[in-house]
Amino acid sequence: MDTPQTSNSAVSAPRIERVRHELKRRSLTVTAIERITPGMLRIQLSGDDLSDFVSLAPDDHIKVLVPGAGEEMERRDYTPRRYDTDARTLVLDFAIHEAGPATQWALDAAVGDRLEIGGPRGSAVISSDIENWLLIGDETALPAIGRRIEEAGAGMNITAIAAVADVAERQAFQTEAKLDMHWAYRPLSQATDASALMNVLQSVDLLPGTFVWIAAEASVMRALRSYLVEERSYPLSWIKASGYWVKGKADTTEKFD
Repeated sequence: MDTPQTSNSAVSAPRIERVRHELKRRSLTVTAIERITPGMLRIQLSGDDLSDFVSLAPDDHIKVLVPGAGEEMERRDYTPRRYDTDARTLVLDFAIHEAGPATQWALDAAVGDRLEIGGPRGSAVISSDIENWLLIGDETALPAIGRRIEEAGAGMNITAIAAVADVAERQAFQTEAKLDMHWAYRPLSQATDASALMNVLQSVDLLPGTFVWIAAEASVMRALRSYLVEERSYPLSWIKASGYWVKGKADTTEKFD
């Protein structure tokens, strides 16, 4: 297969501003629960503690604090899918294909339950003048992908590739941007196999000035990143890659940005 090539040699590297936030613990109440797909649960949280909540980037992470097996609370990272400080609401999406403590809390949650969160600790704000985006990820990345798509303005071009178990896991996004959405299907048992995402990525033409964002299981992320850098000669300064989870290791991430 001939691989489409691109060059960013004439385009300045994007700016990424690191913004720190006051690390604050908040106690919230579950006010709505929705099963948006068979494998994704959406929970809305509300409370006055959200009056000064700040999340400047679609891939920010908060810590969700839930009971563990012992006396200590378990902490897990989740993306603020949507929030409204005026309405004092925060929406989190939980991929429920694994049985960790946060997933179990979400499955057992009922309206009126309490949840404590912390953060986000900071935001990585990418240049607002970027017009072309390539978003790649699995189920754990869909909240960040969905938020990026929905917050994008008119005149932006977004290509997104998402790996999910089957057609029933597809989500719909409302956006002013021009969106080219691709779904890569593979069983959850093959979530550490990069081939489904890779097969789609190999057919995507990267325009100069496209910012590439990748988040998936760590080994999948590394394979996709290596392909772009080594086979497509894509510059690292135009890639932000994160391993949102590591097979066999709880609460573990890998980042290359």
